Amino acid sequence: MQSLLAEPSPTLLHWAVHAGNVLVSTADELSVETPVGYLLAVYGDDVHVAELVVDPEHRREGRANALLSHLLSSLETGTRVTVAVEPGNEAARALYASIGFRLTRRDESYFDRGPALILARTA
Repeated sequence: MQSLLAEPSPTLLHWAVHAGNVLVSTADELSVETPVGYLLAVYGDDVHVAELVVDPEHRREGRANALLSHLLSSLETGTRVTVAVEPGNEAARALYASIGFRLTRRDESYFDRGPALILARTA
C-alpha cells in the first residue's frame, strides 16, 4: 500500500511498525484479516500524520476517516495534530477539512516533488 503514496518512505514505515505508531484498517476476507489501509503517526510535541493510505478498492468506505478519528480520540485534549498534503490532492484536502483540519501554511520545499499544504487541528 505504501507504493500508492507520492513519496513513500519504507524506512519510516519499518520504524513506525516496530514503535507501534501505525493504525491499521482491515477487511475480513475468508476469515483472514487483510490490511487495506493504515495511518502512520510520528509523536513529539505535536503529532504528525506522516502517512495515511487506503487501498483504492476500499476507498469511500470511511476507512481514512475512521483511522483519523481513532488517532484523535486517543490523544490528550489540546494535542496539536498536523499533516502535509499535496496542493492538488483535493480528496485528501476535503477529508481533512471535514474533520476540522485547517490550512496553517504552505511549505514550498516539503516534498521532493514540490510544495505541501500544512494542515492542523487540535485533538
